[in-house]
Amino acid sequence: MDAAGVVARLRRVCRFFGDRPVLRDVDLDLVSGEVLLVVGPNGAGKSTLMRITAGLMPPSEGEVEVGLEPGEIGYVGHRTLVYPKLTARANLRFWLRLSGRPGGDEAVMAALTRVGLERFADEEAGIFSRGMSQRLSLARVFLTAPKLLLLDEPATGLDPASAMMLRREIRAAADAGAAVMWVSHTIAADLPACDRVVVIRDRRIARDVPAAAFDPSELAGEGAC
Repeated sequence: MDAAGVVARLRRVCRFFGDRPVLRDVDLDLVSGEVLLVVGPNGAGKSTLMRITAGLMPPSEGEVEVGLEPGEIGYVGHRTLVYPKLTARANLRFWLRLSGRPGGDEAVMAALTRVGLERFADEEAGIFSRGMSQRLSLARVFLTAPKLLLLDEPATGLDPASAMMLRREIRAAADAGAAVMWVSHTIAADLPACDRVVVIRDRRIARDVPAAAFDPSELAGEGAC
């Protein structure tokens, strides 16, 4: 979009459900190579912001400009989008074809290995636990190497070792040039992997600061996640 590496830009974005405001006057840039952590109280509008940025929900007002093709955007939401009757390997093969990206079984197995599912490559995804299904969903976005990576509480259902893997892979994606927006409910643990923090409060962006300048304790008592 410009020389500063901005891949997505939101200006004066508002979202209403009926007469109820969910987001108001959001201005935000997502930048290549940067991990942006989005935090705030429950119901603040974090997931709505993520869906608008992903193009899954239109803003009621304002503008969203994304300088990427749909296949260059990776999104992990609260639903894993795993096909239960397909094996883990077949799920990734299907997503790879759907994205139009090159790659064969070697790339698929490499993605499964990154999330610790290589031993379950030929198991039907329908028998997976919530955590395993979430790891398979993460393998999907890592496989397609998106330029914009949108993650809405991706650690849901993950054990501590898998959560560490997730932080490592998110940081690696940004270091490879992706812009990452990450809604987290484990703020203190995830903060070291981030470059910047946006705090949403009262349906607006209350703070937009470098990660080093943010203290998670400021959200104590607000039900932040």
